[in-house]
Amino acid sequence: MDRLGSRCPLPGYLRPSVLICLLILAASFLSYPVLRTLSLQLPSAITSSSVSGTYSIVFVNCPNEQIARDIARAILDKKLAASVNILPKASSLYFWNGEIEEATEILLLIKTKTSKVRMLFSYIRLVHPFEIPEVFSLPMDQGDVRYLKWLEEGTGED
Repeated sequence: MDRLGSRCPLPGYLRPSVLICLLILAASFLSYPVLRTLSLQLPSAITSSSVSGTYSIVFVNCPNEQIARDIARAILDKKLAASVNILPKASSLYFWNGEIEEATEILLLIKTKTSKVRMLFSYIRLVHPFEIPEVFSLPMDQGDVRYLKWLEEGTGED
């Protein structure tokens, strides 16, 4: 009878092996975000490159060159970006109030850290003359290591 009792657990009790499996499963779920972050950052640390998506390019259309320059300078002064390209005379066609409109606009290409994009969007909405400014970003997938280091230094702390 002793042998039978040692093989069969009492009702309501889990076997130690089942309990261990449940603990390992729970620990795996809880540690997944940390392990994923490390797996993305470890190759970057070893090769001195950046993690894809750490930096972004923000696109903003402006009605004229003076407004584009004013916004670009203010963004740089506030360390919201490290670099802004001002591309002149972009021809734009778009729907506005149910009509097709045509305009010549100035395009800003703003290079910044992805962590600063929300703050940058808020600032642009605050100072931009358009009722609904065209503001969107795309993550940078890759870049020259020296350039990305310069971009990091140019944007300061978060």
